Amino acid sequence: MWIYQYLTYYRNWLNDRRRAVGRLLPIGAVLLLSACNVGRHLPAGEKLYAGTDININADSTVTKEEQTTLKTKLQELARPRPNSQLFGFPYKVALYYLFGEPKKEHGFRAWFRRKFGAEPVLASARAIGANAAVFTGTLKNEGYFEATTSGELKEEGYKARGVFQVTVPQRFLVDSVAITIRQEKDTVRRVMQATAGRTVIKKGDPWRLDAIKIERERISQAVKQRGFYYFQPDYIKVLSLNDTARHRANLYFALDPAMPEAAGVPYSIRNVYIYPNYDLSSARADTNLRKSYQTDEDFVVVDSSRQFNPKLFRDIVAVRPGRRYSSRAQDLTLQRFINVGAFKFVRNRFAPDTQGDSAVLDVHYYLTPYPSKSIRLELDGTSRSNNFNGTQATVSWRNRNALGRAELLTINANAGIEFQVNSGEQGVTNYRFGTDATLTFPRLVSPFHFAYDQRAALPRTNATIGYQLIKRGGLYDLNSSQITFGYAWRRNQKIEHVFQPFNINYIRVSNVDPSVIDTLSSENVSQLVKRQFNSILSSDQLIFSTLYTFNYNSSPRSNSPNSFLLTANFEPAGNLASLLFKKPSESDQNRFGVFGVPYAQFLRMDVNARLYRKLTPKLTWANRLFAGVGITYGNSQGVQIPLTKQYFVGGINSIRAFRPRSLGPGLYTRDTITNVPPFQDGGGDVKLEANTEFRLKFNKYLEGAAFVDAGNIWTYANTVLYPDGGQFTTDFYKQIAIGAGLGVRIDLSYFLVRLDIATPLRKPYPTEGSNWVFDQINLRSSAWRRQNLVFNIGIGYPF
Repeated sequence: MWIYQYLTYYRNWLNDRRRAVGRLLPIGAVLLLSACNVGRHLPAGEKLYAGTDININADSTVTKEEQTTLKTKLQELARPRPNSQLFGFPYKVALYYLFGEPKKEHGFRAWFRRKFGAEPVLASARAIGANAAVFTGTLKNEGYFEATTSGELKEEGYKARGVFQVTVPQRFLVDSVAITIRQEKDTVRRVMQATAGRTVIKKGDPWRLDAIKIERERISQAVKQRGFYYFQPDYIKVLSLNDTARHRANLYFALDPAMPEAAGVPYSIRNVYIYPNYDLSSARADTNLRKSYQTDEDFVVVDSSRQFNPKLFRDIVAVRPGRRYSSRAQDLTLQRFINVGAFKFVRNRFAPDTQGDSAVLDVHYYLTPYPSKSIRLELDGTSRSNNFNGTQATVSWRNRNALGRAELLTINANAGIEFQVNSGEQGVTNYRFGTDATLTFPRLVSPFHFAYDQRAALPRTNATIGYQLIKRGGLYDLNSSQITFGYAWRRNQKIEHVFQPFNINYIRVSNVDPSVIDTLSSENVSQLVKRQFNSILSSDQLIFSTLYTFNYNSSPRSNSPNSFLLTANFEPAGNLASLLFKKPSESDQNRFGVFGVPYAQFLRMDVNARLYRKLTPKLTWANRLFAGVGITYGNSQGVQIPLTKQYFVGGINSIRAFRPRSLGPGLYTRDTITNVPPFQDGGGDVKLEANTEFRLKFNKYLEGAAFVDAGNIWTYANTVLYPDGGQFTTDFYKQIAIGAGLGVRIDLSYFLVRLDIATPLRKPYPTEGSNWVFDQINLRSSAWRRQNLVFNIGIGYPF
């Protein structure tokens, strides 16, 4: 009975709400229509500024591309910015006036206006004149010296637009660059002359004010690197002699006669004081020199606790007593102090003085160290190329000064769970547990001398030992132990080298569930999968390898519109072991082993190139090209490279129109919708992949993408594992898989969530009819969607 009463009450309550909404709708419509008439709300005689139109009237020598670039640049400089519009309607201004003027500062009207409305931007004749002056000045700064701009307000109803006529004449080009010398004995002028060959402005370049500023900065830095501590770019004057008939300009760089005398005096370093325990909060340092000690490099370290080994400062400080002051050495020193990881804050001070007839500097470095030991808990989201997503918790303990020279000792323990998305009922859940310890030295630790640029950042030596356990869906356990030792150093800001001469990886499968054996015995499992996995179960894997990695970044600064990144790996394995170990392994008498475990012998090389081009402020074109090959020989003759070193395609970070494990090698394919084995089968020895993606940023949080992916994997040698068509041949291009799709990215500041949906355009394996399948697209068919629409969820960009 009480249930019936409750339902009756709820039905009556809903009817009351519907009637209330019905009464409010006409009122809301009237208010909205009244707000739509924005013009009657504007102040008397004022017009709403609707935007800026720029018409370029260019000389025949100015190319279409130059005109487009100039128009875009001037459009960005135009002020004021008009109100946001939807189909030409200033909806935010309408909402601003919707409820009239607020009567209370914190009332509903004021809140609604602040939250949803926008104050109208009014047209102004003064803004037209200001914009015309800015446009003309900008063009002259780009070398269009005879440019002119005129503008007017064009009214239409309650709106007005700024319309500008911009005349762009022929551009002036640089004919020559010279540095004038009036006094040959003047040291600064001689330094300037010595750097003239490295000018950034070349004959034939367009005349640009920004290029002249960069050249002044370059000359100034060259002078400061030779001891002139007080020298500034403003002390360099530029004279441009223009030939209006030829539209050529001769540039002359000279010293300002009013330059202060101190700016022309070279300084030397007298003393270097280092305070390793400076308290920034109280701006206090232990300056008692009785508590100081002097290093072999004549640094004075003021630190009674002697927390840091003085050899640390020998590695970091490039400013040395007795040498000329150099801004490059100073910048390098500060960069090293920051990057070494032991100091939270770094501050320095120069104290000029005279010593006889010479000018000298005393240098003081105030260093605030991090707490030596710390512990941290991290919770991460994981996204892997095989469509495994999940979460992982890591407990990390750090010692930032383990051996007294800013060595970083990190001990991690992690646990996580991963589940395979987009796998239907065949998904597998993995549990990961691991621990590792890494000791990083901010220097090279080696009995051999490594040649590296002493003017670059400090090199690093890394030693790691770790263990990881993967419990794969209760089917089996994968145990992996690894020891690595290597070096990382930068040649400059663009080039980094990583060399790991010592890599040992031992992989063992344990706790195999009987259901796995039953699955392998099933007729639904291919002979390939049976041979692949039986080989993994029957023997452990041992890999001794050496790895060299080359990294190149054309634009280390993230604000660059275009950038090119290249990563190249070269990894030989098993060569030293083949010379030392000649005893057959226990599991395979045809292969040699170490303690009864066969070791792998192969050569693996790959290149990963990425090109990013910013087409507009909101549109980026991203491209990736990957090529890799693994060749087995010696102790691994006739078999593929180890499973952990094989290449795979398909999945969230690869060819997104194909599911993981569904492609290759070659013409071979796997049914990833049904009959998927609950364990990983093999990949390929050769991989080719290309990706292109357009990324459009809608706002701060939302981004769209359109992409095309292509590639495949192959075996290097014709092994018995795969049928015909699995080996890499000259007909490889006939076996390329191609897919395309659309994506949405949600930028959550700390990480980016990626949602992609893709479909195959070309399938490399035999199909009914042509390999090109875009003509078979049928979104209305559930069977087609199930087989061909692939939805991917990932963390971060795919490349």
